[in-house]
Amino acid sequence: MSLFRLDASILPGTSSSAELADLVEAEWTATRPGVPVVRRHLATDPLPAEAWALAATAGFTPEPDRTQAQRDALALAVRLAAELEAADAVLLAVPLYNYGVSQHFKTWADLVIAGAGTGTPVLKGKPTVLATVRGGGYGPGTPREGWDHSTPYLTRVLRDMWEADLTVVERELTLAATNPAMESLRPLAAQLHGDALAAARDAGRELAAK
Repeated sequence: MSLFRLDASILPGTSSSAELADLVEAEWTATRPGVPVVRRHLATDPLPAEAWALAATAGFTPEPDRTQAQRDALALAVRLAAELEAADAVLLAVPLYNYGVSQHFKTWADLVIAGAGTGTPVLKGKPTVLATVRGGGYGPGTPREGWDHSTPYLTRVLRDMWEADLTVVERELTLAATNPAMESLRPLAAQLHGDALAAARDAGRELAAK
């Protein structure tokens, strides 16, 4: 058994998504002590931005005609896909940035697709928890309703493309505590924070039980 954990926060020391993922992982390790956790942090150890284009074009280039850069990028893509396929459970901590996913995560996802092959369900039936956070509010009736282009993309890739057995733990208004303009939202933000922490613990226990 093994757990694969991926983080994508550019602020690892104060990451709200990592806080949720830490709780999920803690529940996992409490139930499965000694089980290895394979980690990949896309912000502290970013993947080469040009790797996806090289790996993708390598797939359309006869092997003898590939450049060394293409071969290296394709080998990286295959390794990334293999990390997912080898895991028994998966935990991803991915914040919303600029209304979408960060280029770090997008590069990783594109490389996994290149390494596994388009249409390959690399997480088929695999228990997976996505911990995602948003600095503002994006729910119905809010000024930014419909501006969250991260969560729909993440669920489309993880659940629909890769066929994960997916649980999503979400938290909004993470910036309310530090943004004066959001002061009136702080009580709601505190409630949402507590709800998300409880959901993360529940998700961790369910993940370990599967």
